[in-house]
Amino acid sequence: MKLFKLAKNFKNDESGAVTVDWVVLTAAIVGLGIAVLAAVSDGVENLSGDIDTQLSGQGVSTTF
Repeated sequence: MKLFKLAKNFKNDESGAVTVDWVVLTAAIVGLGIAVLAAVSDGVENLSGDIDTQLSGQGVSTTF
């Protein structure tokens, strides 16, 4: 009798469910962040190269 009550209480206990949800949601957010980083990194690298080329070609005038 006591074993069935213990099993029923264990089944109805949801105190760890929130932790599992947060772990899954956090893992999903980190995964999406890595996917976005992988998708954007080539474009950012090309843009930084273009900016470097543009700035290297500019002259600085020291007179007014």
